[in-house]
Amino acid sequence: MGIEEGERPDLLGAAPSRPGEAFGRRLDSGEDRLKAWESETPRRPGPEPRRVNVDFPSWVVDALDVEAKRIGVSRQAVIKIWIAERLERLTGS
Repeated sequence: MGIEEGERPDLLGAAPSRPGEAFGRRLDSGEDRLKAWESETPRRPGPEPRRVNVDFPSWVVDALDVEAKRIGVSRQAVIKIWIAERLERLTGS
């Protein structure tokens, strides 16, 4: 009796809940999919995001676009990554 692929051994008591498990049980019980979906409140973990607007010279935007294309992410992702990396270096986190 081995562990099947994708299963996690129960080392600490109760098995951990997987994302979407409760939602799946609700659908399996016959609950209407739209109703089940609408009653879920999707939220990102952590603090609420705050929006900021920043104006950059066109050469900076062009450089950001080149880097974004190179690594396969959005311009916004490049900006977030670079700022987070810089802040981590400054704060030593």
